[in-house]
Amino acid sequence: MNRIGIIVLLLGATVLAAACGGGETGTLPPPPTPLSSGGVDQPGTTLETGPLPTATAVPTLGPPPTIAPVPTTAAAGPAPTAVEGILTAADFGTDRNPLTGELVADPANLQRRPLAVKLANAPAIYTRPQSGLNDADQVFEHTTEGNLTRFTAVFYGKAPPKIGPVRSARLIDIELPAMYDAALGYSGSSNGVGQKLQNSDFANRILYAWEKGYYRTGEDKPIEHTLYADPLLLWEALDEKGENRPPAFTTSNVFSDQPPGGGTPASALEIDYNWTLVNWRYDPATKRYLRWADGEVHADGNTGEQVSAANVIVVAPYHAYDATICEQINADGTCAAQSVEVQLWGSGGGAVFRDGQRYDVTWQRENRTDSLTFTDSAGNPFPLKIGNSWVQVVPTWVENPLRVTP
Repeated sequence: MNRIGIIVLLLGATVLAAACGGGETGTLPPPPTPLSSGGVDQPGTTLETGPLPTATAVPTLGPPPTIAPVPTTAAAGPAPTAVEGILTAADFGTDRNPLTGELVADPANLQRRPLAVKLANAPAIYTRPQSGLNDADQVFEHTTEGNLTRFTAVFYGKAPPKIGPVRSARLIDIELPAMYDAALGYSGSSNGVGQKLQNSDFANRILYAWEKGYYRTGEDKPIEHTLYADPLLLWEALDEKGENRPPAFTTSNVFSDQPPGGGTPASALEIDYNWTLVNWRYDPATKRYLRWADGEVHADGNTGEQVSAANVIVVAPYHAYDATICEQINADGTCAAQSVEVQLWGSGGGAVFRDGQRYDVTWQRENRTDSLTFTDSAGNPFPLKIGNSWVQVVPTWVENPLRVTP
């Protein structure tokens, strides 16, 4: 089924990557405002509305990466212009998915709660091709410890036959379910992350790996890479908990099939996580970006089709160690890797890639239940392309992670 996907690359950096050929320089909006997430409050705390609390005490890992900026001369294209046919929340009705702007085949699908499911991405020999990626409305890719990446995929409008391999949660998963009023599906977590999840405002809608909907494939590979999920059964498990109800989104993006003015050509982009190398290339035939991972076509395990997106989003929000949580322990009992908090709140500079064009934007998330929204240089809501989106969360410690080919 043809879908228009959006790849928005958000970079909370001072500057973003330009076309490989160089050119005059310019800057993006300032890096993200370092506010506290509020995602670890104790039970009884009201988190559904109001601003996020003040800054945390955990140390940040340096400023966001410095990346060559996009040219800002006249050659970079016209200033942002009004776009006809923009869909706002008032236009969604009962049959349009607020996460993609797409019409759904069955409006009843929008009466269920979104699922945020944690998916493995390394090592590739055991985890790829993952099942369900092309049916996700949005996918967030982030590092775990070091430079390996993992996904949190949000399923709402569509239900793939299976999702997996399902892996363990990280601190970023304190934020993502709250942003989409979603349930969280994952295989497990460190003790520290698990305690925070149990104390979160979505604890009642966590779907643990021993509950209905999960199963082991029995494949001849390490057992941690064999857990999969049936989303229809996960929604049944939510029904049994009394938690399968329509989401209450507090923010939404706007959408348009027509690209706005002010973009610069972007036929391809590369995100280098130092261990994982991600490439997206624009396909004029489908008007979507196609994905490669570590030099290989990245496919959806359910269909064998190449992973694609209408929008790709790369962000580099501040990252901070949480010294109270250890994700990997050495044989002598010392901590080999502390948990990393991705401070995905406040605001920061970014770039949206859609229709073979790059658009510099500002992203915002002011309240705990808000999702990421985007504005152009004039402060107007930026229209995403109707379809799915990938959000590439770039860690603070990676230098020059983004390259863009005109």
